[in-house]
Amino acid sequence: MASTDSWTLEIESPVAALRLFKAGVMDWHTLAPKLAPHIIASAYPVEGEGGVGSVRQFNFTSAMPFSVMKEKLDFLDMEKCECKSTLLEGGGIGITIETATSHIKVEATANGGSVVKVETTYKLLPGMEVKDEITNAKDSLTNIFKAAEAYLIANPDAYN
Repeated sequence: MASTDSWTLEIESPVAALRLFKAGVMDWHTLAPKLAPHIIASAYPVEGEGGVGSVRQFNFTSAMPFSVMKEKLDFLDMEKCECKSTLLEGGGIGITIETATSHIKVEATANGGSVVKVETTYKLLPGMEVKDEITNAKDSLTNIFKAAEAYLIANPDAYN
């Protein structure tokens, strides 16, 4: 029987919450190919204008174990820097994972920075188990937000 499980991750940053949310989440499809071309070959919206129901696709280089990932935005609250999305294609969907959803919230900290809080819930296909995938997913997300952070620190007028 397939089981549902989840994992969480927190990433601290000196960058303000709204800037990091805009760059590292909402506009990552634009920034990713520029900041991580060795991993992300291209990325673009497939459906919608960036609001709830929008779908975007990321195409990866051979550095990743899969070539494509499509995700759908299920919930968005820009004021609270929070969103939820569902993985539609790639990233193990149909191979080891039946479904996967992510909840990302970027919260302000007292020092003017932020903390990114991620919770991913997934349902494995019958007979499947995850080994290094969770560690790899956490490392990838950390790298995404640290790349966005470095960009924002180097470009203080971006995403204000």
